Amino acid sequence: MAELALSTARRWARTPTAARIAIVYLTARIVTTTLLVLAALQSTPLSRFGAAPGLADFVVGWDAQWYWTVAEYGYPTTLPLTDGGEVAENAWAFMPVFAYLAKGVGLVLGSWGAGALVVSLVAGYLACLALHRLLRDRIGRSAAMWAVVFFAAGPLAAMFQVGYAETLFLLLLFLALDATTRRRYALLYPLILVMAFTRPGILAFALFLGLHGIVRWVHRRRDQLSAAEVVHIVAAGALAVVCGFAWQVIAGIATGDPGAYLATELSWRRHWILGGVDGFIPFEGWVQASQFWFAQWGMPQEWGPVALVLLVTAVGAALLYSPQVRALGTDLRLWSASYVLYLLAVFFPQSSTFRLLLPLSPLWGALAVPRSRWWRWGVLGLCLLGQWFWIYHVYALGNTFWQVP
Repeated sequence: MAELALSTARRWARTPTAARIAIVYLTARIVTTTLLVLAALQSTPLSRFGAAPGLADFVVGWDAQWYWTVAEYGYPTTLPLTDGGEVAENAWAFMPVFAYLAKGVGLVLGSWGAGALVVSLVAGYLACLALHRLLRDRIGRSAAMWAVVFFAAGPLAAMFQVGYAETLFLLLLFLALDATTRRRYALLYPLILVMAFTRPGILAFALFLGLHGIVRWVHRRRDQLSAAEVVHIVAAGALAVVCGFAWQVIAGIATGDPGAYLATELSWRRHWILGGVDGFIPFEGWVQASQFWFAQWGMPQEWGPVALVLLVTAVGAALLYSPQVRALGTDLRLWSASYVLYLLAVFFPQSSTFRLLLPLSPLWGALAVPRSRWWRWGVLGLCLLGQWFWIYHVYALGNTFWQVP
């Protein structure tokens, strides 16, 4: 038995990295498909998907319907309004790249849903390859492979198999982070352009590039910084900022309402805030949400902001002092801090919070750094348990706004 295990380990070690990741990814997709089938069997007429839905229903469910709407009908030139005269939910909240790419692939396969599934699956595999490349020189090939395992089988693994833009965005993000850490700045321009119109988040990358440039400037004597690199960092950062606000400008021009995009985004927040939302104020969403959730849990509302401060402090301490996180290197820590700050500034934490945390996936590497075998298998077990919990509540039971993935 020991000889067989040793022989298997040797064959696995000789297998090309891309093939090993393919095996991991395929196995993870089989597990996720099994969990989705179980969720379908437990779905009831009270669920959004009805009794005994098919897997295709899950692919085009929830926000995937908005991407389908964009692909089929484009964006409204007149903003829809609620009975109270406020801007209603509409397609301007969803970027065009994934929607139209899925449509193009779907023209060959026969439906938008089929195209969306293939785009998500292929982008997910390529994202696994990119994540391994991003981490391997920092934490070693074995730990990087375990990080890919956690990523591919994590609690939000259903995103690899539904019509959401997440895996495509993650692929572009990992490639952009890798290009930055390897100082191949010229590659950032096309990646930023596509990433900016795939899903929100490019402003976080702009902040990351700014911090990356500052760190390189501070350490320029022992880490040479050329004039060409300075130009690239500044230009790429400026491009990310421009692209970060471009969609608001496009929505404003198309609708004739300069505040069209922000009003659209805030239309989802009204489900959560009693009395509605007057306008967008950076960082206000998390304060409001902390009070909302503490009230929901039967605790004093004023405890919410205190808990929020403690949470932010804990995350900051982990990024600064945790040896496992420090092993990932300065750039990945800067990206994580930039994205967390971006979420704090613009997001209202609700049912989509865990999905919005996916761009922090390089942090899987911190859980994969050399530890005991039992630790890694334990993390994987928690990933699978979390995956089932999420799929069950979102797809088997999902029927209201607080169960939107």
